[in-house]
Amino acid sequence: MIKKFKDNLLPLMLMILIPITNIFYGLLNNSTRGVYSLVTDLDKAIPFSEVFIIPYMLWYPFIVLTLIYFCFYYKDVYYKTLSTLVLGMILCYGVYFFFQTTVPRPELIGEDILTKFVRIVYNSDNPYNCFPSIHVLTSYAMIIGMRKSGSNNQKVKNAISATAWIVILSTLLVKQHVILDVVFGVMFAKLTYKIIEKLKIERCMLWIKKPSWWWTMKRKLET
Repeated sequence: MIKKFKDNLLPLMLMILIPITNIFYGLLNNSTRGVYSLVTDLDKAIPFSEVFIIPYMLWYPFIVLTLIYFCFYYKDVYYKTLSTLVLGMILCYGVYFFFQTTVPRPELIGEDILTKFVRIVYNSDNPYNCFPSIHVLTSYAMIIGMRKSGSNNQKVKNAISATAWIVILSTLLVKQHVILDVVFGVMFAKLTYKIIEKLKIERCMLWIKKPSWWWTMKRKLET
């Protein structure tokens, strides 16, 4: 495992693009440009369930671990999926800038551990930047990536798919998003992945497929 990390260090470092891109999330997470509501009667009928705050909070580790798995075993899929995340987030930010939405949150009563977790999430994330859902976009991108990998490991495929769908469901049940946020999050993931495949961005990253290029160049310069 340690050897795999060493062999894939440079490609893995590209994941720093995610938190860098995420800087814009905080800058846009407000209502200064006006705000809209996409809440439907069906959304109002969906119950609030604090237990789903667990998969909601596990979203980031899920994304990172899945990308690491792709990097280790399906390099092209890794580059395509990572590029999909970055481009998809940028497209979402464009929507947030011109069409900001909000989701009403329930009043939190109680001091149990799950309610405290929900309160932490609510306090750290304003109720904006909802449409489309980045949680959904990135989670569904993992499903697409796994399908594109051609893997025969059914257990891993099922685990990634099930986890992604649970995370997607959690966005509704903890009242962070509404149904249209989810629908368009999935659509954005599909559209962005297709764009990345058309652009063949992964070919631009072939030079870092193996970190050994650096050591090879260094040896040549030393001789």
